[in-house]
Amino acid sequence: MRSASDDLTARARIRDAAIAAFARDGYDGASLRRIAQEAGVSPALIVHHFGDKNALRTECDDYVVSVFINEEHDLITAPTSDRIRTALHDLDRYGPYLDYLARMLVDGSPASDRLFDSFLASTRDVLDEQRAAGMLEPMSDPEMTVLLVTLIGLGPVVMRAQIARTLGADQLSAAGLLRTTLPTLELLTHGIYSTTALLDGAREALAAQADAKGDPS
Repeated sequence: MRSASDDLTARARIRDAAIAAFARDGYDGASLRRIAQEAGVSPALIVHHFGDKNALRTECDDYVVSVFINEEHDLITAPTSDRIRTALHDLDRYGPYLDYLARMLVDGSPASDRLFDSFLASTRDVLDEQRAAGMLEPMSDPEMTVLLVTLIGLGPVVMRAQIARTLGADQLSAAGLLRTTLPTLELLTHGIYSTTALLDGAREALAAQADAKGDPS
């Protein structure tokens, strides 16, 4: 007779196999039969535990969200603000979760919305702390800056394959992270333009546009 602990173990194996399969092949490309084979179970057992493929995906979504934003989750024992960084430094173990995260953010789901909102909140907290410490320049739109900095951080996760093809190496590897650290900080610290000509021109154009919209004639 199968015990309750056997059921829990099988359920976790199915979930982990599905996370790897969905991350690798996409939701449409991954089959329950292949997931069952990789989990070492029968397709009928997947149906028993999850009902259907859509329900299995929801379970995987919720689990991956909990990995990155739940302080009590024991898969990554680090503060939530450091969990992606921790995962980046151990790709052999956490790579499937990062790849699944990338799929989630591209495909979209309520779970991915919660995850993205959590990343935004973490970025906002960091920038607020740095602003209080006098480390930040004045910003015309602080909330938009929060969004842009968050996108910079998630870009290497979502565009991992394209960046690896361009660089000839995985940016999320130790060598890739080493190469991108200084250019990223240079961009955030100094920018890339040596004059304010483009910024001044944009400000003037936007001000003129605002004035035109406010003109009753």
